[in-house]
Parts: sequence; C-alpha cells; structure tokens
Amino acid sequence: QVQLVESGGGLVQPGGSLRLSCAASGTIIGFNLMGWYRQPPGKERELVAIINSYSTTNYADSVKGRFTIARDNAKNMAYLQMNDLQPEDTAVYYCKLSQRGNNYWGKGAQVTVSS
Repeated sequence: QVQLVESGGGLVQPGGSLRLSCAASGTIIGFNLMGWYRQPPGKERELVAIINSYSTTNYADSVKGRFTIARDNAKNMAYLQMNDLQPEDTAVYYCKLSQRGNNYWGKGAQVTVSS
C-alpha cells in the first residue's frame, strides 16, 4: 500500500505563485509515475503534469510554461511549482502515484486564485 499526502495549497492572488508538495509513504517500487491532477469546481478531474522515476515530464497545454513538476526519489516526494496563477487554476489538486498497474491518490489540496 501507498499513502500520499499533499500540502502547500491556499489562497493566492492572480499572478502569484504556490508550491505543492506530495509525500509518498509505504511500499514504493523502484520505477513509478507520479503526477498532479486537478478538479475545478463543477468539472471533471484533469491531468496537470506527470513525471516518471527518470524525471521525464509531461504537461497539460494549459499549464506549460507556468507550472513545473519535480521529484526527489530519495525522499519519495513530488512537487508542483505553480507560477503566474490565474483564476481558472482554482481547483482541488491531487497527487497520484502509479506503479505495477496500481494507482494511488492523495486526498487533495485546495488552490484558490482570487483577488
């Protein structure tokens, strides 16, 4: 089993920045995929960014150039640096870890972008 805990959410003004962290614990296999997803109010959950154990990354078009995903394999941590945040980035942000065909989710962190 794997447990994921997100932190770093909050309220920020448009144009501001936040950094989300995801702490993974439990049985972590050597190769895995970690990602950030978000669910805006009244909408479906969507992919934000993913990163594998070799730090290969992929981003949703809507966040390219503004968000950066990173990970620290030694600490079993993943991060999402979010810059130039806009009201449409308001959502609950979830961390996900995928390994050996299993998917694990955190409980989410609220990010609200508002003036």
